[in-house]
Amino acid sequence: MAQNGRIAAALVVNLLSSICIVFLNKWLYVHYGFPNMTLTLVHFVLTWLGLCVCLQLRAFSPKSLRPAQVLPLALSFCGFVVFTNLSLQSNTIGTYQLAKAMTTPVIIAIQSLCYGKSFSLRIKCTLIPITLGVILNSYYDVKFNTLGTVFAALGVVITSLYQVWVGAKQQELQVNSMQLLYYQAPMSSLILLCVVPLFEPVFGEGGLFGPWSSSAIIMLLASGVIAFLVNLSIYWVIGNTSPVTYNMFGHFKFCITLLGGYILFKDPLSMNQGLGILCTLLGILAYTHFKLSEQEANKSKLAQRP
Repeated sequence: MAQNGRIAAALVVNLLSSICIVFLNKWLYVHYGFPNMTLTLVHFVLTWLGLCVCLQLRAFSPKSLRPAQVLPLALSFCGFVVFTNLSLQSNTIGTYQLAKAMTTPVIIAIQSLCYGKSFSLRIKCTLIPITLGVILNSYYDVKFNTLGTVFAALGVVITSLYQVWVGAKQQELQVNSMQLLYYQAPMSSLILLCVVPLFEPVFGEGGLFGPWSSSAIIMLLASGVIAFLVNLSIYWVIGNTSPVTYNMFGHFKFCITLLGGYILFKDPLSMNQGLGILCTLLGILAYTHFKLSEQEANKSKLAQRP
């Protein structure tokens, strides 16, 4: 019961911080023209600094890990950042969102083929209303081109690997979310520092090293603090549930963001989008119900064993 309470709390933190960072990042993009990939680099640097503060406060104890053990995770993180950005640049928003929805079935395929994990038919069937919901939300804006499709496919595969490895590495290396992120964050930051100059300016106007106004720096630091909460809660949720559960929650956040934009900012919401949100939420509710039922059944089986 206490574990379920902690998971619920982590999901709430992830929901609130994820929604908050969307609006903070949008403000930085629109009002200051801050580059996208550079912002991710800043986020991971501040995440590592936040973990250093947590270490000084004895919130966790570091565990000695070899760089080679964490390198696949760091590389896959950078890969998913690069290819999802390239997908967004090369595709319409509708195509980009549709590709993101494919992450959940790809995760199920990876875990089934590579990790021997089994999923019941009813769990797999919950992907149908969720995918249908995403299609209804974005079908009017779905357009395919060869390069964009390649970037989207690579983004989906690498994102799926990253999320699977976030959970698998915690079990394999016997570390918690803070211990693993403490090693992965600086490693990913160094790799991104080498990659960013290939895509975005580093010096001068619009570059990482400015010049930036004091208000832009304040907003950037605020975004970095929220990113620390987002990254930590992602690791914690995946480590204590599963990549599939985190992805289902990601679909829920997408629906909440759309509804929040409609309610708070009067963003347009068509009938098809409303139906799409309803389909997605029904799929998420079905997944939650079936998942909890299976967990209860497993507990009952364990309790009956002599």
